[in-house]
Amino acid sequence: MSVLIDVRNLDFSFGSGELEQPVLKNVSISIHKSEIVLMTGPSGSGKTTLLTVIGGLRNALKGSVKVLDQQLINSTEQVKVTIRRQIGYIFQQHNLLKSLTALQNVSMAIELFDGMPEKERLDRAAEMLKSVGLGDRINYKPGQLSGGQCQRVSIARALVRKPKIVLADEPTASLDKQSGQEAVSILKQLARELGTTILLVTHDYRILDIADRVVELEDGVIKT
Repeated sequence: MSVLIDVRNLDFSFGSGELEQPVLKNVSISIHKSEIVLMTGPSGSGKTTLLTVIGGLRNALKGSVKVLDQQLINSTEQVKVTIRRQIGYIFQQHNLLKSLTALQNVSMAIELFDGMPEKERLDRAAEMLKSVGLGDRINYKPGQLSGGQCQRVSIARALVRKPKIVLADEPTASLDKQSGQEAVSILKQLARELGTTILLVTHDYRILDIADRVVELEDGVIKT
């Protein structure tokens, strides 16, 4: 089984000199194709920082971070853009555009990268919204949807381009137990169908059963 994410001896700090604050300390982790890995740990332990480094959203200078066989440490912006195009992101706050419908929010994720004809984009977005159980809500705006439904839209948006990797940061934090379980169950099902690898950061111990593996990050260090 191929390794899609391979992090070796990664160090990351905020600030410099006397103000330098180490966040990640000699972190190493490998994640394979189609694997679902949950990362837990206390607030401030570096989970979100690690996720953003792997996603090419934050620069690190020490260690090795290979994603889809591309080295991100000291890489060009073009390399990072190429990687980001193959990753779907799900955030704690769904980050939907309030003025757009669910269909438009999901379709926009394709428009940004793929140059696909409009009808094909909308058809694919509608199909993905049906897959997350929102086929009858495609023309609703975020203000007309529940928190759980908005997070399902964000899952559809993350998966509509059929990414090789999905990075999710506390996707159930603002949801009640039932909505959270439904959202991650849908995410797991669709990821399995698409062969997508998932790295999901969470404090929510109610959803650990969706994982192939659970990893703990504490004080910037991976605990085995």
